[in-house]
Amino acid sequence: MRIPYATSLVLGTTLCLSLAAQNPAGQSSTAQSAAAQAAAGQSAAGQVGTGAGQSAASQSGIGAGQSGVAQTPDSTRNTDAGSVDKMTKPEKMSSGKHSKDAGSSGASATDTKFAHEAAIGSLMEVEMGKVALEKASNEKVKQFGQRMIDDHTKASDQLKTVAAKKSITLPTELDAKSKGMMDKMSAMSGAAFDKAYMKDMVNDHKKDISEFQKEASNGSDTDLKGFASQTLPILQEHLRLAQETAAAVNGKQTSSSSASSSSSSSSTGSTGSNSTPTKQ
Repeated sequence: MRIPYATSLVLGTTLCLSLAAQNPAGQSSTAQSAAAQAAAGQSAAGQVGTGAGQSAASQSGIGAGQSGVAQTPDSTRNTDAGSVDKMTKPEKMSSGKHSKDAGSSGASATDTKFAHEAAIGSLMEVEMGKVALEKASNEKVKQFGQRMIDDHTKASDQLKTVAAKKSITLPTELDAKSKGMMDKMSAMSGAAFDKAYMKDMVNDHKKDISEFQKEASNGSDTDLKGFASQTLPILQEHLRLAQETAAAVNGKQTSSSSASSSSSSSSTGSTGSNSTPTKQ
């Protein structure tokens, strides 16, 4: 059966109204559900954001805290370093004082040089004295050599005692120059050795006396000055003996012998002139 157009229009309108009456509730329910889901999503997102923010903040705080903790040893070290500096200052002062004390009880470069040269000189005199006992032909030369061994061994021991107090390390063997002289003298013997040895002893003791006089007068160390002053008269006696022995081996008279001869001649002349009137 065919429905008229007007009737179909009315029925369509009624159906639309009916559907419209039913859909608002569904739409509202759907909207409410969507809103709830959106709210839930926002809440979840908020929670996630909050959690993430809190986590980030927490991590940041922890990181900052760790950084602060990591920096603490530096500051502690700085503090400790400051404390160490404060503690080391007295040590430095103490060290300076110790150095000053060491300087006052030690020896200067000049004093140390004197001690070294005196030690080598004594070693040389002892060794040359031993060679003289073997190579010399003149008995006076041998006696002089033995005197050198005895006196310079004693002087060397005294110098070692003084040097030990000053922490001075003395040479224990001859230097190259002294060894060269020893080799030269050892190659000689008899009268040639006697003359060469005594000439060297005269020159050597003149030099030694000059050096010991300087130390005794101008030395800065009391003990070394005392050693020089104590040894000086012995060296002067050695020089006198060396000059007399050298004159003897060379067939010459020393100035003291010449003076004695002159005195004897003068005395003899005086006696002769005094006796002349008696004879008359």
